[in-house]
Amino acid sequence: MVILVTSSDLAVLCSTSLIKIGFGGGCHWCTEAIFQTLKGVEKVVQGWIASAGEHDSFSEAVLVYFDETKIDLASLTAIHLYTHSCTSEHAMRKKYRSAVYTFSEVQVAAVQTIIKQLQSEFDQPIITRVLPFVAFKENEEQYQNYYLKNADNQFCQTYIQPKFQLLMQRFSKQIDESKKK
Repeated sequence: MVILVTSSDLAVLCSTSLIKIGFGGGCHWCTEAIFQTLKGVEKVVQGWIASAGEHDSFSEAVLVYFDETKIDLASLTAIHLYTHSCTSEHAMRKKYRSAVYTFSEVQVAAVQTIIKQLQSEFDQPIITRVLPFVAFKENEEQYQNYYLKNADNQFCQTYIQPKFQLLMQRFSKQIDESKKK
């Protein structure tokens, strides 16, 4: 397994004991914006993640670095499932693979259990896969922090803002008020 680590990854990992996990399911600009607003999430990097086997192609996703003393994996996974179409197989699934990318067997078991427990909250089967992280390609700097730089543009208003509404209604306790714009 090849794990690509950027210099910014090293800085974060050396300065704290943060945990890393990957999430994909929708546009990485949308996914990045959601996770950036949460308590305990210290860093979100958007780009593309590849896994193994039939999922070895790169798909839009984010890497999330979080402090598990402030937010747990169950909350992050639930937020991920509710803020993208986790029950819908659609024509864009290759580009927007619904997945949680794990870095250990412990994460695999935990996320599988969390998804199984959350299934009863959804009318349709959850299609989100739990996949091993293999590689990451970071998006260009100009697109990082996309919502923070472009909150008023039409894309953000049309696609990201409704996700924030859902986040505020369902997961308000996980929102870090100091990160809200």
